[in-house]
Amino acid sequence: MPDVSQRQFAAALMNLELPVPEGLTSWSGPRPARRFGVYRNNVSAGLIEALAVRYPVVSRLVGEEFFRAMTREYVRAELPRSRVLIDYGESYPSFLGAFPPVTSLKYLGDVARLESAYWRAYHAADERSLGPTSFATIKAAALPNIRFTLHHSAAIVPSRWPIVSIWESNTRDAEVQLIDLSMPENALVARPALEVEVSRLSKGAATFLTGLAGGHSLAEAAGLAAESEPSFDLTANLVMLIQARIVTHIIAA
Repeated sequence: MPDVSQRQFAAALMNLELPVPEGLTSWSGPRPARRFGVYRNNVSAGLIEALAVRYPVVSRLVGEEFFRAMTREYVRAELPRSRVLIDYGESYPSFLGAFPPVTSLKYLGDVARLESAYWRAYHAADERSLGPTSFATIKAAALPNIRFTLHHSAAIVPSRWPIVSIWESNTRDAEVQLIDLSMPENALVARPALEVEVSRLSKGAATFLTGLAGGHSLAEAAGLAAESEPSFDLTANLVMLIQARIVTHIIAA
């Protein structure tokens, strides 16, 4: 299509009110409106299906028919920015937070953030994590200034809603369980081995891991965690860190 810019083509592709771009031709005629319409529908359906695969719990929470209608609005506003389709939909959780028909489902955006983190972890490159013996070599005097590099599949998803319970029930239970929405949950999502693992974190633990992921020393991250949750237990959270198998490098001061 030498006479059609990519911008014109993309705009017409997602906006049903726009005509076939000038200069677009095919073997069937100089302005193949019908063929372009079929292509436009196929592109939209393909992107909706890609998001249905990435966000199955969101789809189950709102119902498949509503999910597809809602996602069609997202697709029209947000075209893929990468040639890799698995990258598509990163901004979908933010879209849900601003989409008027689902504003009453205040937890929906955070559930989508958990699902997005799960998707990224699933497709992340394999990376070797350190075992318990690597931590045993750290000298006590050096411990406060130690920094850790976390597994690149690891993500901390904070929330004021029970997103792990919502995700678990809509993923694993044949019949969705009644969930107390007043109980906040933070999630750790990572794939240290073959399977993606999702676990609950206290507010302090989430702050602790976020601090470590941001480059803070162990003492600094523990201080931030204690500020967010006075009952934060550093020893227990070090055990959690080791057992989660999400540390790839230990950096001495």
